[in-house]
Amino acid sequence: MKKLYVTAFALALTATCSAESAVDAYQLSQSDLRGSARFVSMGGAFTALGGDISTLNQNPAGIGIYRKSEIGFTLDINMTSSDVSSNVGHFKEDKTHTFCNNFGYIGSVSLDSDVMKTFNWGVSYSRVASFNRSYRMGGGDRYPILSNSITNYIASFTNCDVSDLEFGGGDYPDYNPYFGDADWLSVLAHQSYLISNDGKNSYNGLWQQGSTSGDMQALIKERGYVDEYSIDFGGNICDVVYWGLGFGITDISYNEFTIYDEELQNACVPNTNAGWKNGNGGFTMENHKLITGSGFNFKTGLIFKPINEFRLGIAVHTPTYYKLTQDFKAYSDYSFDVNGESVKGSVETELGYFDWKLQTPWKLMFGAAAVIGGRGIISMDYEYAAYDKMDVSDRYDIYDYSLINEDISTYYKPQHTVRIGGEFRVTPDFSLRAGYNYQKSGVEKDAQDGNIEVYTTGTNPAYSMDKKTEYITFGLGYKYQAFYADLAYVYKHRSSYYYTHRMFNGYKPYKHILDTEENNIVISLGFKF
Repeated sequence: MKKLYVTAFALALTATCSAESAVDAYQLSQSDLRGSARFVSMGGAFTALGGDISTLNQNPAGIGIYRKSEIGFTLDINMTSSDVSSNVGHFKEDKTHTFCNNFGYIGSVSLDSDVMKTFNWGVSYSRVASFNRSYRMGGGDRYPILSNSITNYIASFTNCDVSDLEFGGGDYPDYNPYFGDADWLSVLAHQSYLISNDGKNSYNGLWQQGSTSGDMQALIKERGYVDEYSIDFGGNICDVVYWGLGFGITDISYNEFTIYDEELQNACVPNTNAGWKNGNGGFTMENHKLITGSGFNFKTGLIFKPINEFRLGIAVHTPTYYKLTQDFKAYSDYSFDVNGESVKGSVETELGYFDWKLQTPWKLMFGAAAVIGGRGIISMDYEYAAYDKMDVSDRYDIYDYSLINEDISTYYKPQHTVRIGGEFRVTPDFSLRAGYNYQKSGVEKDAQDGNIEVYTTGTNPAYSMDKKTEYITFGLGYKYQAFYADLAYVYKHRSSYYYTHRMFNGYKPYKHILDTEENNIVISLGFKF
């Protein structure tokens, strides 16, 4: 089963094919609605507006709008709630954290020219994405009821490559099966008595159709971020055309910890003394994955203002070119009672690691904004992100990752985002704002619905697929002479499907509806001079 990326070649010296997956590429390429309070309160619809520190990460031409220098920072209070729907109800996890998501400086110099009015530059730090989320299936007295076991799924794909598997023993005393030809998940399951050979060169799991019953629970914790440090330059041509160029350096960290547990009755348990016997008990599998690295990107844009009351904007983002390191490790704990005989223990894999490169999608943004009556602003953006054109490769150009890039084009499609924002100046110093942001999923429907084989990485066969993401935003703005203070409320709803494993050889994955809600309070303070 050479295409299963959950696998046995984690160390580069023994790798026979890639260990990262299209799912990882998509996960790491996501961005959130984050930035200054004014920016987020208007739904991020600033492609044609500019004049805000957050535009350094969106349309660099926005820096050309500035006539004065500015310094500002933003505080974000984030409250996340994840709700999973299963066949026995809802399971909810809550998390609150606070961080500084944006600060920066804009410098502006008047050139005393009728053509090039100003030349501006800026530097900023921004948290582009946060991966913080926790969710569970099962817990307390409520557990999703099984119709099959993940061990049968593991046995099924193990049989596809059974001819040359070495799970133990080997030709010398210190033989390590994790550096043989078998999939790491297959090795872990075999050493944990979750799958076993029936003597005919075929492997079976614990589930017996018609006689075995049981339930499961799972806990998933995600942590991490994408931080971007931006350097932008721009200017003003005749108060009609505003231009900008930007360079971004990114720092990324994604940490995933999962626990998967099954409790089974009348399971077909392998026994070291007498083959297979019926027994009761269960097992727990823990998976750890850490991805870290850095990258860079370029941005360019224009804002065109034919009249004072109307603006058009366009921006292009190159992919972020990442160099990444991925570590993973798994642990299994099992305990069964087979006719009074105890079969129990624990097994831990080696530490797997590999280095790889990722190119995130190209992005193209269009925007239009209108000033109404000198007191109101209406702005609308459209963004196109080519997720089907993401690209992964070996960091040292040794191995061929074309299969993963084929998966990318199979699982994903271009993502479309619409942003709408408005601002009304109640008094010269006080403003009201609101916005809406809708991201249509970049995942193909067959991948969303679990109808195609989706390959994962490390020793964890579980994955999630996004359906859509929506933001509803409100805000207030106040300025006093050169100082300003802005406040925003951001509501985010992301709808996804979570699968305990991929579809394979007739084993349909368990599908859970995963809804994640975030409530953010965003506070920005700044000074213009």
